[in-house]
Amino acid sequence: MLDAKTTDAAHKMKPGEGRLAHAAPDHPPVPRARIGLLLANLGTPDNYDYWSMRRYLNEFLSDRRVIDYSPLFWQPLLQLVILTKRPFTSGANYKSIWNHDKGESPLMTITKEQTAKIAARMQERFGDDVIVDFCMRYGNPSTESKVRSLVEQGCEKILFFPLYPQYAGATTATANDQFFRALMKEKWQPAARTVPAYFEHPLYVEALAESVSRVWDAMDEKPELLVTSYHGVPKRYLLEGDPYHCQCQKTSRLLRERLGWEKGKVVTTFQSRFGSEEWLKPYTVEEVARLAESGIKRIAVVAPAFSADCIETLEEINEEIRESFEHAGGEQFTYIPCLNADDAHITALEAVVLDNLRGWIE
Repeated sequence: MLDAKTTDAAHKMKPGEGRLAHAAPDHPPVPRARIGLLLANLGTPDNYDYWSMRRYLNEFLSDRRVIDYSPLFWQPLLQLVILTKRPFTSGANYKSIWNHDKGESPLMTITKEQTAKIAARMQERFGDDVIVDFCMRYGNPSTESKVRSLVEQGCEKILFFPLYPQYAGATTATANDQFFRALMKEKWQPAARTVPAYFEHPLYVEALAESVSRVWDAMDEKPELLVTSYHGVPKRYLLEGDPYHCQCQKTSRLLRERLGWEKGKVVTTFQSRFGSEEWLKPYTVEEVARLAESGIKRIAVVAPAFSADCIETLEEINEEIRESFEHAGGEQFTYIPCLNADDAHITALEAVVLDNLRGWIE
């Protein structure tokens, strides 16, 4: 006969939970074994007020993968100078692009849409055997909270998918770091895989080319050049072995070849420089001005390193970089949105997921 404690536990079983074969009567319920797919993006502040921005920027700029200066030098500068002023300017920038209807940043809105579409694809293929969720490296929902949730739902295997087409230590690696830190806290640690860079996956290149062609074909006066603007990193990272620069260059080449354009039609640049040291060049904000001064009047800009539109695309490219081009004499500036939740993008991401689930589920 079961005691009261065991009876209570049985009553509290959730759908899909059961008991292990040959387990003692008082053994806690165990969820049915599943696979977790955890999508990860950079992150977003909870709001654009000063304290929300300060919390977010403090977490982001304290990451040694992002800023690798000695904390003895960096932290006093960050806490006493940068975080005193920067939350105001960054907050104003976020406010200009904020999704006020949903009370969240565009990155959050788009990531939710991507997750819902990929979850529907997985449900259609695998039923309830694969659980899909998302997390952010900085801010909420945290990686740790989502790993915990997947484990509680019975995920004995987790595929972790940083949504960065090109690998960089400051993006892919730090996302993976956080995932592994979360796994360290699990008593029953699931098996884990991380998805590598997918910048040369044919379906990703195809989706990127389709997005460019869609805009190009709809324009009466075609842009003279396409600028592919990637988030920058210090040049030192390249010299230390980070493959990001090379993968960005290859992405631009594959895109140009898929479009069937001649060399010189696509210009690769890097944006979002921070600090005083040299970063990957050319800098987008300077290059678009140089193009305008050289007589180029019409350009389009696309951001292949971003899987979703965010502050760096909606505010920096479509406002700051646009202003630089027009101020230097440019006349037509066209921003081509990120792939976001476009069906071709979801198909590409689904293909990458299926490649990396091989051996776990068929």
